[in-house]
Amino acid sequence: MPAVTADTIHLPRLATPGHGVVDRPVRKITTAVSGFEGEGFPVRRAFVGARRDELDPFIMMDEMGEIDYAPGEPKGTPWHPHRGFETVTYMIDGTFQHQDSHGGGGVITDGATQWMTAGAGILHIETPPAALVESGGLFHGVQLWVNLPAKDKFTAPRYQSIEGGQVTLLASPDGGALVRVIAGEVGDRRGPGSTHTPISVVHLTVSPGAAVHVPWNPEFNALAYVLGGRGSVGPARTAIEHGQLAVFGAGDLVSVAAAERQDGSSPQLEVLLLGGRPIREHVEQHGPFVMNTRAELVQAFEDYQAGRLGVIPANALMPHRV
Repeated sequence: MPAVTADTIHLPRLATPGHGVVDRPVRKITTAVSGFEGEGFPVRRAFVGARRDELDPFIMMDEMGEIDYAPGEPKGTPWHPHRGFETVTYMIDGTFQHQDSHGGGGVITDGATQWMTAGAGILHIETPPAALVESGGLFHGVQLWVNLPAKDKFTAPRYQSIEGGQVTLLASPDGGALVRVIAGEVGDRRGPGSTHTPISVVHLTVSPGAAVHVPWNPEFNALAYVLGGRGSVGPARTAIEHGQLAVFGAGDLVSVAAAERQDGSSPQLEVLLLGGRPIREHVEQHGPFVMNTRAELVQAFEDYQAGRLGVIPANALMPHRV
């Protein structure tokens, strides 16, 4: 980890924070709980312990793995529906294949991101390719659910494939941190992801003993989830480690620092920064549907059962078995 690396010496640099800039304080640190998803692959439920209003516009995030599968062990999800939000699947190590009922599809690997707008309704599958199932191997990624406001709940489905080489790369002023902008803006630089709900998704790699101050839209909330390693966040240097989430208060930037010594599994601090403009609408969620009212949830289930959310294509991708 990670799949996308770069020589920070030659990258554009973040600006040094100016006078009067507010470093966002840490409101709380929460710890993910372990579970299983899809056909039984292990995940960490990253948002457990945070309130919905602290997460808004995000609904859920699972860290998939990190796990080194034996041959025959890799698993994914079967065909299933979604309505009312966007799914963001970011693959750090390993490979997932995607196909959906709206014509989207492809391979997600080597730091690539699949951005699927479910909108009015879609069916899709995410599954490891046959070669990975048969050989086993390292698997590590993230799936994030981003809410859609009521006015966009029934927008047409859309699929974006963001390859690892398309992300915007920056470095901290001293070159001690690599900043990958997947979506949104960091300073005057923008990532390639196109979003209905204004958000930022940024992956940081911070070298041992280094720190980075990331400018952050003051209208957005701010969250930091540790994918690997240990360090600290915020002006008080609150300790944080793999599997923990920091919820920040108001301000203009987010500070992240790596511990001088890292454990063997992650030689650097790996952090996913998330933020977005809160939607501030009532949310009703059940399973794969994220709506505004109970009646809309009932309608989503009825539409799915009636085949109105899409049809599995004739050339459908299916899970590989050994």
